Amino acid sequence: MRKSLIVFSILVLAAFRVMGQTAPAGAPANALTVIRAGALFDGSSDTVRKNQLIFIRGERIEKVAEASSAIPAGANVIDLSAATVLPGMIDAHTHIFLWGEDPAKGGYDANILKAGVALRAARATVACRRALEQGFTTLRDVETEGAGYGDVGIKQAIAEGTIPGPRLFVSTRGISSTGGYNLEGYAPELQMPKGVQIVDGPVEARKAAREQLDHGADWIKVYMTHRSWVDKQGNLASQPTLTVDELKAIVDEAHGWGKKVACHAYNGVGLQRALDGGCDSIEHGLEITDAQIAQMAKQGTWYCPTLAPYYHDWAPENTPEGKRDRKRTEVHGVSVQKAVKAGIKIAYGTDIGGIEWTEPMAQEFPYLVQFGLTPIEAIRAATSRAADLLDEKGEIGVVAPGAYADIIAVTGDPFKNMKELEKVRFVMKGGNVFKNEIAK
Repeated sequence: MRKSLIVFSILVLAAFRVMGQTAPAGAPANALTVIRAGALFDGSSDTVRKNQLIFIRGERIEKVAEASSAIPAGANVIDLSAATVLPGMIDAHTHIFLWGEDPAKGGYDANILKAGVALRAARATVACRRALEQGFTTLRDVETEGAGYGDVGIKQAIAEGTIPGPRLFVSTRGISSTGGYNLEGYAPELQMPKGVQIVDGPVEARKAAREQLDHGADWIKVYMTHRSWVDKQGNLASQPTLTVDELKAIVDEAHGWGKKVACHAYNGVGLQRALDGGCDSIEHGLEITDAQIAQMAKQGTWYCPTLAPYYHDWAPENTPEGKRDRKRTEVHGVSVQKAVKAGIKIAYGTDIGGIEWTEPMAQEFPYLVQFGLTPIEAIRAATSRAADLLDEKGEIGVVAPGAYADIIAVTGDPFKNMKELEKVRFVMKGGNVFKNEIAK
């Protein structure tokens, strides 16, 4: 174990030397910084305010005032008067320990079989830096895909200032059932590693939740469906995994610790079990029936649809996989439209890691708008709404007194062109400027 930690430290330090970036120091507790915002969206309102001043003391926002307000002598002034200023964004569905699933590079399996844990930790370090560069100052990372409790270590390294990265809410190992997760398709006499912790029965399920919570999980991630296909009637079908009783044991344990449960669920029986078992969020939710939408509304279930990944890398049209890929997108947008109409709580998520970390994390915004959210609602899904999901209301996702000074800026108007959010040019996290391509 000691050797692994030494190797990890060497790799992380080497990564920073290559990138020319050292970890930022903490903001001085009493230092005053004032940001001049040409346009400000605070993350929770329905309007954009012009010519605002944001007063930041240490790592938190002290007040927001009109541009005519007096600025104390000695304050550090950051001029973003030619930019649109927003709260740091939140991606509620990431995998920092995945490095893409390109079939030409070995697909999903190569992540586990060909990359050692030290290499995966170094890659996760780079993934976190890339997220922060793009203006995502908080991530909910929904399990490590075979890297154990590595996300807890990365979270600790970020929190202590050893490496730069977003605030992390981590789910550690994830949980599914026998036959319900990769690695698969190998000789049956081989004992292959799995990307999640496998359980069978409520007792094992509860024990797994306890183990993960005991080792630092902020959330529990559960897989309620596995593979999917198009059946003989032309409908999307998905293999269910855990039973309702197994999920209830996990949810009961997590809620007893004051934590929540995120459920990967495509559609059908597995998605229904997720709702009946009391999950807190549905991840992906490719096909949700009207009755299930009504149940989500009644139970207050969150929806993190992760639309963009399903428009990537379709298999050839006349193959079973190609038919599945096209069917997924056919039903997914309809589900989001129904959820928007019903007032379901929607949080922004990209599933980045499953897709390459070189992809822009803001690519999800246009899809959310395409399927029913307004631009302001889509941005709220990645700011104040996602903060609510994380039980961090008023702490992150808003530019408001008392909140952490997580602030980003773009030079264009993201409400007219959401692609502007792919070009974040200023990033502050907790009062520290991480990136500045605008202000003097």
